[in-house]
Amino acid sequence: MTPLLTDIQLERQRRWFKESFDHLLAIAQSSTCGETGVILSSGYQVFKEVPAERRPYWAEYVLGFRDLSDREMKRFPGHKFGQAFTTVKCECTTYLPWLEKRFRKAGGEIQQGKVSDLQHLADSYDIVVNCSGLGARSLVGDATVHPVRGQILKFHAPWVKNFIRDGDGHTYIYPGVNSVTLGGTRQAGDWRLQVDAGDREGILERCFRLDPSLRGGRVLGEWVGLRPGRESPRVEVEQLKTPGGREVPLVHNYGHGGWGVSLAWGTALDALGLVRQALNQRPPMARL
Repeated sequence: MTPLLTDIQLERQRRWFKESFDHLLAIAQSSTCGETGVILSSGYQVFKEVPAERRPYWAEYVLGFRDLSDREMKRFPGHKFGQAFTTVKCECTTYLPWLEKRFRKAGGEIQQGKVSDLQHLADSYDIVVNCSGLGARSLVGDATVHPVRGQILKFHAPWVKNFIRDGDGHTYIYPGVNSVTLGGTRQAGDWRLQVDAGDREGILERCFRLDPSLRGGRVLGEWVGLRPGRESPRVEVEQLKTPGGREVPLVHNYGHGGWGVSLAWGTALDALGLVRQALNQRPPMARL
């Protein structure tokens, strides 16, 4: 099977995806799912040309993966192949505050401030974990990190129950808890955070072609964000050397691009393993 991330071993990618999917699936099936923004979602991925690999590696982890029948494909003119499956949808505007609440309840503390040099942190902590996303470009000098601009629309169309995603990744329809998300764009190297009217019209036109019933809905809002693009996520450890001669472990976990939700929990578990390994190999810093 072809890996999605070319310089990450396939088995490692499998583990990242499976651990992330299983984590979100457990939430979606729990009594607390209503406050998390994580829900089960069934739908279709369709392709204008038959892909070289008809069954991606993640097919064994999602639920009910199968090819679409010829009759089902008639719904999608201009597309030659499709897949159906059930996955999980994570609405991060709800999910992230819920995670923060869990973190604080477990005794975690959040300090807000500007970090321009990790060396300053090394003077005060036994270990530093770098999850700076796009900021890693300047914070650790990683020139391979770049913005991938995404623009989406929140849309009122409560009759739409199934997601539809074009296999090229540029057009998608994702029903959520209170609205439908229409997208999108993947504009590498684009730092603009302003809504673009041309992108809006393009998104609507493409999504209306995928599901003509959307023409009866209306736009509720628009949003632009910058994905932290990189060829593959960086999940590894190195040593920070302070002017005083101390070496402090620095664990990196950034560069997920458009795979943030799909791989986040798995890469976080990898990073946690690196943290534990690093702390077990060195004594804690004395604070006198």
